[in-house]
Amino acid sequence: MKKSIALVALAFGVTGAFAQDLTSKKGEPFLPEAGDWAVAIDANPFFTYAQSIFGKTNGTAAPSWNFFTNAQTITGKYFVDPQTAYRGSVRIGFGSNTVRNQVADRSVAAGSQTVFPNPVAQKENSWKNSGTTIGLAVGIEKRKGKTRLQGYYGADAGIYISTVKDKFTYGNALAASTTPSLNVGVTAADDFGPGANNYDAAPTGIQGVLGSARATEIKQGTIFSFGVRGFIGAEYFILPKMSIGGEFGWGLGLTSTGKSKTTYESVGNASSPTVGTTVIEGSKQSGFTLDTDGKNSVWGPTGSLRFNLYF
Repeated sequence: MKKSIALVALAFGVTGAFAQDLTSKKGEPFLPEAGDWAVAIDANPFFTYAQSIFGKTNGTAAPSWNFFTNAQTITGKYFVDPQTAYRGSVRIGFGSNTVRNQVADRSVAAGSQTVFPNPVAQKENSWKNSGTTIGLAVGIEKRKGKTRLQGYYGADAGIYISTVKDKFTYGNALAASTTPSLNVGVTAADDFGPGANNYDAAPTGIQGVLGSARATEIKQGTIFSFGVRGFIGAEYFILPKMSIGGEFGWGLGLTSTGKSKTTYESVGNASSPTVGTTVIEGSKQSGFTLDTDGKNSVWGPTGSLRFNLYF
């Protein structure tokens, strides 16, 4: 504990020799000026790393260049004058991942190609998961203070949108027949596992299924969030145009989640088997909060220490 206190004191007092001069010995200004830009990163890894050095402990990795949110939101400021800055945050992400499984070719009679040297006939199932994440925030910041210890306050507004989709493709097409040996339906071989959630022995909302059903597409409900907040914080300039600080916020958040849609295919109707598809919809959800803010995908974790760079 004493070592942690000493490290914080070092960070805030490393330039104490300059007292409250607002310029360095080289004439460099400590505080931001009109036309300056700024970025912020999480300062906690640096304190942890420094503590391991001064505390002579091993195994602590060197700090990496992380933005101050867990979701890697890019943030910045632009100063129109020394006391006023416009703030902005952005997170835009697109991603996809494909998993492939080799399964037995069910059009070939069982055991007909399992004798060496004949290879086992196989087909490919694939699962593609994709998603989009967009987070945007804008705000204004006002500053107060005539020393290297600067207080600030202001307001932000932001939106967050997220979508997720799973698409499944199967090598073995479903077939329906009153002759059991020719009736090729859904089997456990179509299942990609719990993470895919594509195989259901008794899918809710599907009537008359012979056996099980398998999903061909799952669309999660689109998540949309909107928030406005006021914030207050402080920072201390340890070097010219470099500071350590943090902020807290309070505001309103609104969130809605649209209906999910799952498309199943299966064999149904015992008297006259047919292959068909069914779309099952989920329920909408919504909520709101009016409270001090915490972690989110636009503003980041409040109350954490931040290392700010101005240029």
